[in-house]
Amino acid sequence: MKFHVASAGLLLAATAQAAADPSLTVRTVTGAFTGLRNANFSGVREFRNIPFAQPPVGSLRFQPPQPLPPSTQHHYSTRFPHRVHMENGNQNHTSGLTLQTSSEDCLSLAIWTPYNVSATAKLPVIFFMTGGGFETGGIDIAGQIPASWVHRTQEHIVVTINYRVNIFGFPNAGGLNNPNPAILDQRMALEWVHENIAAFGGDPEAITMWGQSAGSQSTDYHNYAFWDNPIVQGSFSQSGTALKALPSEDYSHSNFTFVAKHLGCDFPHNPTAELECMQQVPMAMIENFVGQYDGEPSLSFGPIADDLYIFSDYPARAAEGKISPRPAIFSDAANNDATLDTWPSANVTVGPYQPTVNEGTLEDWVCPTANTSILRANANVTTYRYQYAGNWSNEDPYAWLGAYHSSDLMMNFGTYFYHVTNATTGPSAPEIKTSRVMQDHILAFMKDPVKGPPAMGWMPYTYGSNVLRFGAHGVPVQNVSGYEIDGPCFGNGTYNPFP
Repeated sequence: MKFHVASAGLLLAATAQAAADPSLTVRTVTGAFTGLRNANFSGVREFRNIPFAQPPVGSLRFQPPQPLPPSTQHHYSTRFPHRVHMENGNQNHTSGLTLQTSSEDCLSLAIWTPYNVSATAKLPVIFFMTGGGFETGGIDIAGQIPASWVHRTQEHIVVTINYRVNIFGFPNAGGLNNPNPAILDQRMALEWVHENIAAFGGDPEAITMWGQSAGSQSTDYHNYAFWDNPIVQGSFSQSGTALKALPSEDYSHSNFTFVAKHLGCDFPHNPTAELECMQQVPMAMIENFVGQYDGEPSLSFGPIADDLYIFSDYPARAAEGKISPRPAIFSDAANNDATLDTWPSANVTVGPYQPTVNEGTLEDWVCPTANTSILRANANVTTYRYQYAGNWSNEDPYAWLGAYHSSDLMMNFGTYFYHVTNATTGPSAPEIKTSRVMQDHILAFMKDPVKGPPAMGWMPYTYGSNVLRFGAHGVPVQNVSGYEIDGPCFGNGTYNPFP
């Protein structure tokens, strides 16, 4: 009952705001949407839920997304959309179970703009795709709400999107022509933004695609899959590239068939019947089985090379010129694997074994970025690099965490001051300055990915030079040697996770 009362209150507040300020309603090709003025940042209006594709349910489950028809229907965009939230494992009796906020009807995006932006402003736009290991993610993640950043600059627009994950986004079923429909979810969202963002005051020719972790890999996948029509003027891959090892090598479709068999769809020799049967199984049954399963064989649903949109040989693609010519940023966190390795349960203040953390940081993150940089240089495509090395007491409960995986997101979004709930101190002056410097460098890239970064002193990457390091020992930004970071990937030097 409280849920419905709160929802009604939010809708009434939105209705009152809309009546007082018509600028909160924007008309797009697929409908009219009324948003909100952000309660904490008055210089921001936000549209929390705008569908960009038809609901992928019934016969559309596991299939590529389908576009929405033109519409003039009005919607209140005041609540964040549902998401398919799945995480494998059986750590306790509720792990992996369907959340109340889960739904297959998740293909929506959210938009944050300056409150007083005009429809003709042509502001640069950044299009963000969340991480989550291709298993989880969504728009409504506290550390990834960009209202603070938009409020501060008043010079850009942020779009964040949902896309299908796990078995729903990467089903790899024998009855499908495309095993990776989530990549097309992302593309359709981008196409919607390109067609409609001008109505929100954005410039459709100044869109930057940005992703972190799984979203970062996805961003780089797009550089190759849509190389001849990238839509965006630049991209930003934050911890992850297309060269990172694919999570799935299930070319026999055995994972999907295993799930289907256990849910009453036992058609091992008829992939069409298997698929149609699985399209009729309730979503919660699929989510709960995959999420709770913790046996043998192990199950994995993530991107798989189909040589349509995800490729088995990216160096060959680049050598053939099949890589987006647009400039790109690639970044990593200095101690990236610290939160991704097993922590010692007896004494977490000790932290994981650092040599193992270093090995994972190099193998999964730094070295793929180094090899991507070389590959792009050989293709004569502009690349900018940064390393995040901040270690702030209000964000890091343990000193051994350092600059861990995704910690730079709080600096990018400007959410460092409220995202961490166990903090005993507020952000320091150097932390605040580092966040703003990082935001300013990204904004310079968004405005002009060719001339903007060099004007800030951020030069294109060449091996052995031109990497920015943010936050190390409280220094907001410094230019360091790429050789220092990448050298261990090629047998030169020892990696330093706490520079």
